[in-house]
Formats: sequence, structure tokens, C-alpha cells
Amino acid sequence: MNIKLPGAEIGKVVTRFPPEPSGYLHIGHAKAAMLNQYFAQEYKGKMILRFDDTNPTKEKAYLTLLGIHADQITYTSDHFEELYQYAIKIINKGLAYVDDTDVNTMRTERMNGIESKNRNLSVEENLQRFQEMFEGTEFGLSCCLRAKINMKNPNKALRDPVLYRCNILPHHRTGDKWKIYPTYDFACPIVDSIEGVTHALRTNEYRDRNPQYDWILDALELRKVYVWDFSRLNFVYTLLSKRKLQWFVDQGLVGGWDDPRFPTVRGASKNTVMLEWDKLWALNKSVIDPICPRHTSMLKPNIVKASITGGPEVPYTKDLPKHKKNPNVGTKKTWFSSTIFIDQNDAKTFEIDEEITLMDWGNAIVKSVHKSDSDPETVLGLDLQLHLEGDYKKTKKKVTWLADTEDVLEIVLADYDYLINKRKLEENDEVTDYVTEKTEFLTSAVADSNVRMLKKGDIIQFERKGYYILDDNISTTSVPRFNHIPDGKASSMASKAAS
Repeated sequence: MNIKLPGAEIGKVVTRFPPEPSGYLHIGHAKAAMLNQYFAQEYKGKMILRFDDTNPTKEKAYLTLLGIHADQITYTSDHFEELYQYAIKIINKGLAYVDDTDVNTMRTERMNGIESKNRNLSVEENLQRFQEMFEGTEFGLSCCLRAKINMKNPNKALRDPVLYRCNILPHHRTGDKWKIYPTYDFACPIVDSIEGVTHALRTNEYRDRNPQYDWILDALELRKVYVWDFSRLNFVYTLLSKRKLQWFVDQGLVGGWDDPRFPTVRGASKNTVMLEWDKLWALNKSVIDPICPRHTSMLKPNIVKASITGGPEVPYTKDLPKHKKNPNVGTKKTWFSSTIFIDQNDAKTFEIDEEITLMDWGNAIVKSVHKSDSDPETVLGLDLQLHLEGDYKKTKKKVTWLADTEDVLEIVLADYDYLINKRKLEENDEVTDYVTEKTEFLTSAVADSNVRMLKKGDIIQFERKGYYILDDNISTTSVPRFNHIPDGKASSMASKAAS
């Protein structure tokens, strides 16, 4: 990537990636994970995967990792005792105080630079109050520990931020041992320092908090860590806010954190970027196209039955390549029959005595086209005459088809739209004002029998329809579902709500 890490020495670089435990990794997390791994490998150092489990209320078991390799796995909760001792140390140094100001008043005071009434309590009083927080007394539960920095600083992150809060819920790793927990902003620099992290990579949305990060390390006389910030990754019509994504889950507008409409897991400059999805999907196509097998499907509303003179009296199968340009993909069994299915969009373009090519079979001549009396544009049936000696190079129309046999499999093809109808939500935008009315489009279809052999997660191309990923276990569902994979072309990227 030709990016240099300031102050980095070969063999000494230690990075850390803290995935969000309360949601699947999304494409923004992926960028952070890849950068951390890249620098660790580039400088022959190591990457720590750290679970920042400082709030037992928010813990959920959602985590997937994109194949990122960690050299060490740690938990912030492993350091709760050390963090507690550092909290006592910062109180003893007169650099923190215990505040029982209510949340709304505290928020107003911080906004207006007004000092808390508790800011100048004695060290002894603060230690006594902190002990009540530790014990979870009625008074203690009304308090928080705040850093004593500068309530007049233009950078509001330095206006006495909260370092510890009470929470009496059990922690998933430490149980009922603790009733107080450090905030992320307090724990992060301390754990970075004591775990040996040399470079902390953070998105530049945290830039205002970098002085706070440094202040905590200075106040506790801990080893400094170099903070290197990079741009947050944004995509048009896409939410990366955990809170806003959670709203879609809670409202039942998506099937969960692994819904195809979510940006959850490929997914560096210093400038915030707003990316179109086309480049990502075009890159994805370049990866999957050379290796994914080709299959045939027909949309059920558009199926036209064609009778073939000269076709086989008894249906038979023939082994054909799954990918004409890559024999390593293997072969599939293709059925041949005197009755086949052809797509309506193809059939209505046929002219009498026109020669067409049936892909993977050969040429045929259109003998008759049966149309609806009420709708002359709709083809009800076709009569074709097989003409295998014909030259496929001379035909203009080369069409996909399916043999009309019992082996044809019923499927559902799923396509999706963006969850929001505004290219970029601003910080104060209410997500409820920009929800796309309909984002899921399901179409009944049939597919060739080879599809029965696929496993959940397999990626294929349905000829002339695009790329799809199987979303079900075929053995446990009667009508398997295939989710469409965009290919980066403009037609596949446009918002359906705007059309």
C-alpha cells in the first residue's frame, strides 16, 4: 500500500485491533483490521486482537473475523484489577474526582464549560466516594469518576471526561466481582501501554479524543503510544453507525446482523472518503468470475414452453463443463428433451423461420410462435425444429434454455435495494425519515438440477442473469433462496427507490 508508519522499527511494531463485540464486523471495521494486520506484518511485528468488554450491558456474541490473523488475543477485562488501581492512583494525584451530578446537568455543564460542584473535593473525600462506587451502594450508584482536566478547553473531549461508571449487572467473564467498570476512553490508552502496543490506529473521528488519550498516559506516568489516525470509510446509501444499524434490527426491517442489506462483513488516506459501492463489487466480480460455476435459471412468470421437432424421444443427460474457460471447476449434467423452457423476453423477439442458437446444444429454426389473443406481446408457446448442422456463428440470438423434466428445481431469486434513500446521512439526520419503503425483491424461478448439489454460501452465475450466493441449506428447505451479488455495473448499483 506504500504507507509508512511514523517511528516504526522492524521487529518492534505492535498494533491492536479492537472489534466491536456488540455487532458483526462491518466494512469499516474491515479496513481497520486490514491496516493493523498490514503494519504488523510489514514491520515484522505482531497484532493483538483485543476484546474491549468494559460494559457488561452491551455484550453480545456477534463477531466474525474475515480471516484476519491475530498473534495474540486479549480482553480488557483481564486488566480490571490494574485499571482499578490506576483509578485510585489518579485520584491520589488529585487528577480525578467522584461526581454525583445527574446526567442532564452534567451534559449541560460540559457543553457550557461549567465546573461541577464536586470538582474540588479533597482526595480523601473522593477515595471514600470511589469506595462507595466499588461497593455499589445507593449513593455510589449515583456517581461516576471524572478526570480533572480543563472545563474551559475548546476541545470538549478534555472537559473532565468520565473514567468509571457503576453497573451492577453481571459481567460475562468476571461475573459479580465488579460493580464499577472503566470507560473505553480510560481503559484503552492504559491497556495499550501495558500490553506493549507501539502504534494505536484509530479512525480520525476520534481525533478530538487523541489529546485525552495522551493526557491519561501522562497523568499515570505510563509508556507513551503513538496514535496514528486514518480516514473513516463511508459508502453511499449505507449506514455504518452501530446505533442506526441496530434500529433496523430492532424494528424487524432486516433479518438480523447478517442480513444481505447490511454492510457487515472487504470492507489510506487522512481524508474522509465517501465511496460508491461499484468499485468494491467490480473487484469482487474479478475474484469470483474465473472460478464460479455457471448454471441456468428461468423466472417462473416468464417461462415459455417450446416443442422441438427432431428432439430426443427420451430425455437424456450429457456432461458439460461448469465453466467453459476453467475446466478445473468441473462438469455438470445437462438434460436434453423434446420440450424445453425458454425465457419470455427471448421468445417474443423470435420471427418465423428465424434460426437461433440454443446454448450448449446447437441451432434450431423457429417454425411457429403462439401468442395471446388478448395480449399480442405475450408468447404462449413455441414450435422449433432442431438444426444441429447450422452454424452458430451466423445466428444473432443465442438463448439459454432448460429441459422440461422433473429434475428442474424450484428456487427463489432475491434482490435488494439500499436501506436508506439518501446518499449520505448527516449526524443530525433521523434515520426514520430516510428509510426506503421496499428493499427486498423476491422472484420465483426454476433452475437446472445441478443446483441441488450446492451448499449454503456457494457462489454461482446464473447465465445471463448474474452472480448469486446460496442463502439456504438445500437439504432442509423446499425452495432454496439465492441472493443476487452486484457486479459493479451501473444498472446493478442504482437505487430502485429512485427509479
